[in-house]
Amino acid sequence: MRRKLVAGNWKMHGSRASSAELLAGITAARPYDCDVVVCVPFPYLSEAAVALAGSDVRWGAQDCSAFEQGAYTGEVSVLMLADFGCRYVIVGHSERRQYHAESDQLVADKAKVALARGVTPIVCVGETLAQREAGETEAVVKRQLSAVIHTLGHCASEMVVAYEPVWAIGTGRTATPEQAQAVHALLRAQLRAATPQADHMRLLYGGSVKADNAAALFAQPDIDGGLIGGASLKASDFVAICRAAR
Repeated sequence: MRRKLVAGNWKMHGSRASSAELLAGITAARPYDCDVVVCVPFPYLSEAAVALAGSDVRWGAQDCSAFEQGAYTGEVSVLMLADFGCRYVIVGHSERRQYHAESDQLVADKAKVALARGVTPIVCVGETLAQREAGETEAVVKRQLSAVIHTLGHCASEMVVAYEPVWAIGTGRTATPEQAQAVHALLRAQLRAATPQADHMRLLYGGSVKADNAAALFAQPDIDGGLIGGASLKASDFVAICRAAR
């Protein structure tokens, strides 16, 4: 039985005061019946590390460099994240792919460097609305995941995969549980062909997950939790989603 995982992605939101309030609300609601992680903006990693120290809520980052150190102004390395006690890092989020032109191979390289330093990458894959309407969902997500599997090799089973249909992110539209499950089953099958540990890997759904649809999504056989965007910015909403993950 795979233990559910709920990861909050705060994106570029918050302040020191609001972050402290949000973290306090999340910790006050413990214990949870699932693994919980919050992926906060880089400047607030130290606050998260202090606020969550000693709790079972983990903290992570929203991106990392594909390089461990060097003359890469503005980049943040996995070594730095590990120094803050980060356990997870999101790589390949659709917003990074779209706005920063991140390629499948760059995403794979980031996942590899994260694993090398003991940080679990949450690798995002997903199709746009145009790709879904063109019947390209399967080809797109398999291509994106294939690059990571090939690069990680025998370590592929150590990542977390998040399916995020781009057309359902921040739009209020959500894939039905059946639509989401169909893609998760496809990804699970692809992973089974690559690693004997595929059935132990956690696959998350991300795309306008809310308290009122989380339980139905998480009840699907290949959906092992969620990557939560907007709903992770309000403690009561995020806690309700975590409660739905059993």
